[in-house]
Amino acid sequence: MAELWNSIILDPILNSLIALSTMLAENFGMAIIVLTVVVRLALFPLTARQTKSTKAMQSLQPKLQELQKKYGRNQQKLQQETMKLYKEAGINPLGCIGPMLIQLPIWIALYQSIIRALASTPENLLDLSQHLYSWAVVTHAVPLNEQFLWLQLSKPDPYLILAILVGGTMWVQQKMVTAPTTDPKQKSMTQMTTMMMPLMFGMFTLSFPSGLALYWCISNVIGIVIQYLVGGGWGYLSFSVAKPVPAKKTPAAEQQSKVVKKAYEKKKGFLKK
Repeated sequence: MAELWNSIILDPILNSLIALSTMLAENFGMAIIVLTVVVRLALFPLTARQTKSTKAMQSLQPKLQELQKKYGRNQQKLQQETMKLYKEAGINPLGCIGPMLIQLPIWIALYQSIIRALASTPENLLDLSQHLYSWAVVTHAVPLNEQFLWLQLSKPDPYLILAILVGGTMWVQQKMVTAPTTDPKQKSMTQMTTMMMPLMFGMFTLSFPSGLALYWCISNVIGIVIQYLVGGGWGYLSFSVAKPVPAKKTPAAEQQSKVVKKAYEKKKGFLKK
């Protein structure tokens, strides 16, 4: 199974990444960026389908909550009514899971390729050599040039810039697709998830090679752009300042307002005479 994975997915991506760095003046950082963009563009149809399915599922949440309240004690009836609702709306509940499962192996292979390509010990270099093709453009590139901007790609970012960028871009991406809810428990859980995931990946960035963090950051930025284009804007991420809602007048206040207005009009008519 491991040999099949290496020969079909991992090795082609790894060798393409190394060959690309040679074509880009031995700039491995640019190779990571370019390959990430190429992979995300190649997977764009699947990502767009997943985004649309997720948005359609979120639009049904109020109706699904109503069904939950109505048939919560009868799970069989709840399942039947839920599937009926999906069918009427023309939504496949697996529509947002299928594309993700197809993309996942490619993302894992890209992750493993970056880790292997940045081999820094003799043992890691020996392991890397077992995955390399006999292309001159690949064999002559190893060991790779790790310097990119202020980064040494096999080591974490010492200035924490990538950690902030990874966490920030992930937070924006999650806020764009996370629908608000009125349920206090669900709202608390949503807020915790929206904050915990970016913080967790930001912490990972502090200990992982900065080459991998660079991939995460670029992938998040591309995800934000795709979500903006496919979703038709910033989604549930709001930049507007909420305007104060005028207080609703009570019946007594409305009656008093009418009396004052009537007295004013009467006085105004008297002065005209």
